[in-house]
Amino acid sequence: MVAGVICCVGIGFIAIYTSYVIGQVKLALPSVHHYGDVGTLMMGRFGYELFTFMFLLQLVFVIGSHCLTGTIALTQITGSDICSLIFGIVSAIILLHLAIPSSFADVTILGYVDFASIIIAIGITIITTGIQATDSPGGLAAVEWSAFPKENVTFTEAYVAIGNIVFAYSFATCQFSFMDEMHTPKDFTKSIWTLGILEILIYTVTVSRVAFGIALPVIFISGAINTIVAGRLIMSRAFEYSVIRYMNTTKGWATWLVVISCVTLLAWVVAEAIQFFDDLLSIASSLFTSGFSFYLPPIM
Repeated sequence: MVAGVICCVGIGFIAIYTSYVIGQVKLALPSVHHYGDVGTLMMGRFGYELFTFMFLLQLVFVIGSHCLTGTIALTQITGSDICSLIFGIVSAIILLHLAIPSSFADVTILGYVDFASIIIAIGITIITTGIQATDSPGGLAAVEWSAFPKENVTFTEAYVAIGNIVFAYSFATCQFSFMDEMHTPKDFTKSIWTLGILEILIYTVTVSRVAFGIALPVIFISGAINTIVAGRLIMSRAFEYSVIRYMNTTKGWATWLVVISCVTLLAWVVAEAIQFFDDLLSIASSLFTSGFSFYLPPIM
């Protein structure tokens, strides 16, 4: 509990600060639309290609994590012995359909559903686990917990645990893309403080179990938003000087559907290849989130 709370709160406030730095960069340089543009400022064309590649892979891993979570949720809800591969395909199809709207304005209402579902799911989780603990032999006093880590914790176990917390505060990754569509970009500080504080509270006080049925919207909507970010990046890169990038023609919409289908398919492959959720998050944290959310913003 001691190390866990320190990490959840400490890393959370660091993430808020680095998001503030990213926001300042966006306000000073409005032409920065995504992390690839930051790479250009730092290392020229090579930086642009490197950061864009890393950014897309990060998004694919995040979408893959949502696909894997959806698979786990559907398996738990149905209690079925159907092969998890089937639920994985179902999750990927749902993610794809929710990503069809190409702008964040079009999915605004889903954002409210997203937020409500996770708050309700957390409430249900806290209440039911509290009731179960109270009714169990010994009551709340008998609940197993420890102030300090268990004995003989391996480096891998500790690293995966920290990696999962780092991944949980990855909201800075898409901040450039989100600020692009804000009516008043300078108001970004309200967003990062609200999100950061809520996440710190949620991650610090909530147990690991999740009310999957209620949490399904957040699993799929949040994943789809990342698909939209990846799709918009690819479209702007591949069709920089073409009207196709604006998706206001039949050809544009057809291209958009092909792009998000490919992104979703790649994310599904990642989810199927790395079927252990903690390992998937830790790998993504090590490779990408650590940079985008923590050590690149100070360089900016």
